[in-house]
Amino acid sequence: MPVTSQPRPALLGLSPDELEVLLEGLGQPRYRARQLFSWLHRGATFEEMTDLPRGLRDRLADVAAAGTLSFIAREDAPDGSAKFALRTADEHSIETVLIAHRHRTTVCVSSQIGCAFGCAFCATGQQGLTRSLRAGEIVEQVVRVQAEIGPKRVTNIVFMGMGEPLANYQAVLKAVVLLNNEHGLGVGARHIAISTCGLPREMRRLADEGLQLALAVSLHAATDAVRQQLVPLARRHPIAEVMAAARYYAEKTGRKVAFEYVVVPGVNDDPEQARTLAALLRGMPAMVNVIPRNPVDGSGRPEPHTAFRFAHLVQQRGVPAVVRRSRAAEVLGACGQLVTRRRVGA
Repeated sequence: MPVTSQPRPALLGLSPDELEVLLEGLGQPRYRARQLFSWLHRGATFEEMTDLPRGLRDRLADVAAAGTLSFIAREDAPDGSAKFALRTADEHSIETVLIAHRHRTTVCVSSQIGCAFGCAFCATGQQGLTRSLRAGEIVEQVVRVQAEIGPKRVTNIVFMGMGEPLANYQAVLKAVVLLNNEHGLGVGARHIAISTCGLPREMRRLADEGLQLALAVSLHAATDAVRQQLVPLARRHPIAEVMAAARYYAEKTGRKVAFEYVVVPGVNDDPEQARTLAALLRGMPAMVNVIPRNPVDGSGRPEPHTAFRFAHLVQQRGVPAVVRRSRAAEVLGACGQLVTRRRVGA
């Protein structure tokens, strides 16, 4: 029977404590772990880690890999955003988006290859789920974008790319902790947002972690009958259950909850939906991000006037609502447009 080689461990998925264990096994002092962690999160190769002994760098190259993603392509949009396609070790592609604002630089990361939840307006959801990403694969997306844009610093991270972050809970949480670490990229917890299509148990669990993360709930309708047309998960978790978990998150963390609302003309944009949505959110720290639907195949254009009309109806009832600009839509990098291809190297 042929012997199959085991993949080398990817160090970007390890905490400083875990790196200490690895380095102690190589006969190295514990303080080297902090040096190694810092280099890894700067996107350095082992050869570039010049304050580590040459023998250690050679040994690390033999037994481990810094990361596992390889670069496929970068597409720049006219608005200053950019979409990056990256290849995983098992030959799948994932997409990551850089969103540039005047006062902040945001990376939109993917947490899964594909998605199992099948939302009607989302290209990722239509392709199904291949697998969840590991913590190191999530972290490496940010590290690679940071290396591309340096010396400009990544200030914000949003888990709004491919996949449902809370369905990959442990890996996402570990990635958050690694990205927050002061010896790495040091992105503040208040500048990291987790988006979910509405997993109540995981939303409550996240609230209990003691982190100051922002939570964004992809609601997209104010009644169960309409939401079930757009978000299949709504058949398992009705709006009342999702809202109870969102209120728990707001109370536990003291953070305002954002509700994402992709406007699908003729489906969820009528005045009754706006009135019901405002009634659902009144009295809790919340805001509504109204998003024009982006064509999932790149044909046609969003209809922002419909989104502005709906946002105005919500605002009239005392609930903050803003229309979120669709950035990177020209390169299919906006909300609902990210996709992957199976076995990209085959």
